[in-house]
Formats: sequence, structure tokens, C-alpha cells
Amino acid sequence: MEGGGVESSMMQTVQLSIADSVYAAGVRDALSRCCAWHIESVDRPDLSQHCALVLDETAFVRLPLPLSNPERVVLITRKDPQLLAQAWEAGIVSVVSEEDPISTVLLAIMAAALRVAKVHSTAVPSGISPNISSVSAPIPPDHRTSGSKRCKIQ
Repeated sequence: MEGGGVESSMMQTVQLSIADSVYAAGVRDALSRCCAWHIESVDRPDLSQHCALVLDETAFVRLPLPLSNPERVVLITRKDPQLLAQAWEAGIVSVVSEEDPISTVLLAIMAAALRVAKVHSTAVPSGISPNISSVSAPIPPDHRTSGSKRCKIQ
């Protein structure tokens, strides 16, 4: 595509807010190798941007609750039950451990990015709801070509 403005507006953005600089660099490097995304390292995530947010515990506890669009957040954490309960209450669906392989972290980030793209590409909010324009498949009548059949029990 020609024109940097159009290209950058179509490129998926991922904000990384991870205090551990070595871990953050590893995630950034892995993301840049596998995905053509705009990756921003930030001290505090900008919640007004429509993008995936990859947060550590420090960044998560500073967020104002309730979260708007918590499905876009990937929380990287220790296995602290209290923090996991807070993440659950906040509606975060992607939680990975610091010990998880980078491939698992990348999958969680990709899933969050897909959820962001889906939410912002459709006018209908995500979730399970009936689609008025859908057509139900008719149930064919039961055609019997022979008389009634009985099961013999001995």
C-alpha cells in the first residue's frame, strides 16, 4: 500500500507495559518477528486507543476499573490468587504466567488483537445474540415408507 498514513492506520497496534525490560524486549522481539504490528512500549497504557494491551502486574493495578473492553488485555503475571481474582473481576480473559513459553504469550496477544479487530470492525457488539436476518433451516417431515417398526425385547 502506498502512503504511510493509510498503512499505519490499518496496522494493528500493541501496547506493552512491562516493567521488566529484559522480558519486555523479548516479547517485543518475538512480536516483531511474527507479526507486522506497530508495537509501543509505554509506562502507562493509553486506554483510549483501540489496541491490544500487554500488561504486567504493576501496570494492571494502576488501571482504572471497570475496564472498557477488557477482552483486549493480556495480563502477564505470577500465579498470585488475589491478583488472578482481580483480573477475573475486571473481565480479563487472557492471563499468562511469566514462566509460560513465549509462544503461549504470543498466542494470547494475537487472540487479544483479533478480539480488538472484531469489536471495532463491526457495529454489533460482540457476544451471543440472535441474528434477526438469519433464516432457520426447515425440519423435514418424517416420511415413513413402511409401517411402524417395533423393537422386540426378549
